[in-house]
Amino acid sequence: MTGRIQTAADLTEDVTLETDVVIVGSGAGGAVLAAGLVAQGLRVVMLEEGDHATRADFRGSEAESFPKLYQERGTRSTADQAITILQGRSVGGSTTVNWTTCFRTPSRILAHWRDVHGLPFTDEALAPHFEAVEARLSIAEWPEAMANANNHALLAGARKLGWEVRPLRRNVKGCANTGLCGVGCPVDGKQAMGITYITDAVAAGMTLLANVRVDRILHDGTRATGVQGRVFRSAAADAEGPAVHVNAKVVVSAAGAINGPGLLLRSGITAGGRVGRRTFLHPVIGLFGRMPTPVAPWSGAPQSIGSHQHVDRGADKVGFFLEAAPLQPMLAAVAFNAFGRQQHALIAQLEYANAIIALSVDGLVAGDDGGTVRLRDDGRPVVDYPIRPALREAFAAAHRAVAEVQLAAGAETVASLHVEAVVVQREDELDLFANAPYGAHEHAIFSAHQMGGCAMASSPERGVVDTEHRVFGFENLFVVDGSVLPTALGVNPSETIYGLAHRAVPFVAAAATGA
Repeated sequence: MTGRIQTAADLTEDVTLETDVVIVGSGAGGAVLAAGLVAQGLRVVMLEEGDHATRADFRGSEAESFPKLYQERGTRSTADQAITILQGRSVGGSTTVNWTTCFRTPSRILAHWRDVHGLPFTDEALAPHFEAVEARLSIAEWPEAMANANNHALLAGARKLGWEVRPLRRNVKGCANTGLCGVGCPVDGKQAMGITYITDAVAAGMTLLANVRVDRILHDGTRATGVQGRVFRSAAADAEGPAVHVNAKVVVSAAGAINGPGLLLRSGITAGGRVGRRTFLHPVIGLFGRMPTPVAPWSGAPQSIGSHQHVDRGADKVGFFLEAAPLQPMLAAVAFNAFGRQQHALIAQLEYANAIIALSVDGLVAGDDGGTVRLRDDGRPVVDYPIRPALREAFAAAHRAVAEVQLAAGAETVASLHVEAVVVQREDELDLFANAPYGAHEHAIFSAHQMGGCAMASSPERGVVDTEHRVFGFENLFVVDGSVLPTALGVNPSETIYGLAHRAVPFVAAAATGA
């Protein structure tokens, strides 16, 4: 039986559906779960707030893609606007716009989860799930020889310094090396959810309704009965359209680590105040190196080299890992702390810019509880994320490390993204970073990885969901996305979410069938 995908153009009247499982969200968690459930003969309805966009819609335009494919049109941020949050919103979620980097969950993180959070995960137990998704998504190491100049600077600089550095694995097949991953792959080389697991699920019978904003989960306090929402036309003056009501035996939130906790909170589900708590962002700082020869940082595989030299800095310090970041003009203009003529001058030199970022591993140091998702007055979710002393110290160390590797790679100058940029040209100037200010609004901070907010735990006193992804206190309500992670990962999170979703299939299926 073949399913169908419907969008706002098709949904012109109120809709009521009956199904076995309703999944809210179509990203890394929801898509893998859906494909596994329909393969077992279950009826599945998936609801996605964003548009259904395909390769025909991906024309390489930032001006078109950010409003269409990102949460809040690419302007999502923390409540104080100190951290810019890049998060996808379309069929496929963030997998439509991510930079394809894939890691299995690191062994040291699994050990921390076992020791601190009581979770039963081991490399051996998760391996079959990772192997399955790696095969479906063609996850493999990107050849070092194909690293673009932007990534090669990280490789060359780290090797010169004697640091750990290696090629990264990517979920691509037939990649044309366009560098357009962040605005939607125009050749379907990226093995995003929209052309893999969602395609599989629809072919096997799943119904997917795009452009549907889910308002709340319907429940009696121990059992969920379905969800309700409305068709949402983001480009229309009358954005709210017909009502959508789905009755289901099982409800799954797969809406991500910000919208997912928001959905539970709007539904009156708080788990004793733990919903929305311990939200982690891998807070990112970056520096720009002006190289002597052209880099063209907008071209080629966006991320293909990474260094974990500084990921473990001891029990009392926040670690960080290094990757390269692509620079299309609009993304660069947002990142640069410059306006008017100064911004124009910087963009004019973009061809020579190398961008290296450091992603902080939040949630592992004692006292680092990350941030909190709460609801605005209008019901929309927002993140409060304090910049604690340990994170400020990590920012300072990361600035120095990034500048050091860029100088080692041959950068003529290295500039930070402070309000008043710190600019260095020689190694003996690196101490300038120690005297710079760090924290909210002192320099640019970004996040492309959102985790936590519905933490998995060994008991209801410690988290929101159990080790089978079931919300504590509920028979048939599950969370299957990055919000269940009890800490940040120290690696890009997509494959961890794929693997956990693959593992969750039998748990959700059992709840739907009464097995």
